[in-house]
Amino acid sequence: MSWTRTILRVDLTNGTCAPEPLNMGWAMKYLGQRGLATKYFVEETDPKVDPLSPDNKMIMATGPLTGTCASTAGRYSVITKGALTGAIACSNSGGFFGNEMKNAGYDMIIFEGRAPNPVYLLIQNDDARLLDASEFWGKSVWDTEEGIKAKHQDPLIRVASIGVSGEKGCKFACVVNDMHRAAGRSGVGTVMGSKNLKAVAIRGTLGVAVDDAPRFLAAADAGKKVLADNAVTGQGLPTFGTQVLMNVINETGALPTRNSREVQFDGAKDISAEAMAEKRVSDGKANLITNAACFACTIACGRVSAIERTHYTVAERPQYQVASGGLEYEAAWALGAATGVNDLDALTFANFICNEQGMDPISLGATVGAAMELFESGAIGTAETGGIELRFGSAEALTQVTELVGLGEGFGVDVGLGSKRLCEKYGNPDLSMTVKGQEFPAYDPRGIQGMGLTYATANRGACHLRSYTVASEILGVPEKTDPLTTDGKAALVKAFQDATAAVDSSGLCVFTTFAWTLDDIAPQIDAACEGSWSTDTLLEVGERIWTLERQYNLDAGFTGKDDSLPKRLLKDAAKTGPAKGLVNGLDKMLPEYYQLRGWTADGVPTNETLQRVAL
Repeated sequence: MSWTRTILRVDLTNGTCAPEPLNMGWAMKYLGQRGLATKYFVEETDPKVDPLSPDNKMIMATGPLTGTCASTAGRYSVITKGALTGAIACSNSGGFFGNEMKNAGYDMIIFEGRAPNPVYLLIQNDDARLLDASEFWGKSVWDTEEGIKAKHQDPLIRVASIGVSGEKGCKFACVVNDMHRAAGRSGVGTVMGSKNLKAVAIRGTLGVAVDDAPRFLAAADAGKKVLADNAVTGQGLPTFGTQVLMNVINETGALPTRNSREVQFDGAKDISAEAMAEKRVSDGKANLITNAACFACTIACGRVSAIERTHYTVAERPQYQVASGGLEYEAAWALGAATGVNDLDALTFANFICNEQGMDPISLGATVGAAMELFESGAIGTAETGGIELRFGSAEALTQVTELVGLGEGFGVDVGLGSKRLCEKYGNPDLSMTVKGQEFPAYDPRGIQGMGLTYATANRGACHLRSYTVASEILGVPEKTDPLTTDGKAALVKAFQDATAAVDSSGLCVFTTFAWTLDDIAPQIDAACEGSWSTDTLLEVGERIWTLERQYNLDAGFTGKDDSLPKRLLKDAAKTGPAKGLVNGLDKMLPEYYQLRGWTADGVPTNETLQRVAL
């Protein structure tokens, strides 16, 4: 049990929706969500397919624990070939949409083809229909979600949709559910837009069954106690959210600043968690209103924020004055330190636009930072930007460009290409801080060496959530390692990658792993699902998933040469902080990593490795 054992196949070209049985043989090898959907995707999609072609498929997938009472068991993922990268893409989201999909009776939804006109999918348990979305096309995520709920007179419908950015082909468009939770990276919303699919709306009331309910409840309760007793998941994240890291990473000397020209930001304190909680002199209110939780979550790291009434607001857009989805660390870094902007309200405003129009704030902010360096170097001017003085530290420039990207207008079209394509277009490819075409997030690999290897080898392009070595190198979880050395980092990265692949496939949030190990997760899966699920089994599943993703990318045309970092991180030493004088030592870590993985010196899994992981 715990799997519904049913998937929904949606043929957008022909307008049909048909249930079919889940391949349980694959489920026992890949668990669910990220792993199982990737298996379906790899089996059914040509690695050479154009991401925006009708032949590219898109899968929404839950895990076996999604919809249960395990803490954080509300996750779902969107799997496709990424529009931003051309690599395998799997973007994970929280909120309540995943639970609704599971309660409607589906482990996965596979979207094929392209609708001739805009549509949205409506699911009400076993009733699944494609409906005309012309009235919602051209509207924001917020207006679309509210419009669908009003049209069907059901406020309990859960909606995942794209904004105007996804319709107009912004390369880093998201799929946003519950107004502000997002399957955010790699351009999965762009793929959805290319299919003329505006939204998926679900109402599910069937419930989710587990294999051994008494044992599962005991395991879930034990897990919740571990989370509550942990300093990070029981105190830090509920109080400060992920923004608790802003000052910590800045003091570590690993906060990428002004397009990674520096590793520390003098304005970090102004955009930190502490600043969000501090009351403003002007109106006596704080940016942070309260925290919020996704389905079944006992951590509640989400933010609900407000911006000052007279700052970045206009009368006809009151939703920007108070909105859920306040700044999290990655967004605050990308919109702030990466661009040199320390205006908290400007960052919050830009983040609201990302939620409203469905854009990845990491890629957006990093690309704006690259554009600012292009502008200051003279590679682009006001003729290209439409008169915007695109200089580091300009809150006005940041918010103006963000609005343009969201609407697909003016210079926003160029920024919507992403950093790699933007810098190539204007003759400065080395100014793009990307790996495999995806902008790397809020940890400078000169100050946290393991993150350099993490970014270089991540299958979906630069990503912190595929191997969060920050937990070990900075926070000491599960054990402290030195962030300034390369020693042991290959083994650390591999261990994090394999474990995270298993967690992403379970239906749980990876933030639980600040407190949990797989020893805490395995008993919950073992009680919920048929079969035997031990810690060792989950690690085997994780390595199998990682290798499958790698094989798809190799077949798509990527090589070991793509496991690299921007020259700036390999050649230009950190100027300040504990990492002063250091570059990233990828050249030392990568060969050892390949060896530990059982790959050739060129990064190709050997036949022996493929046999060992049962591929």
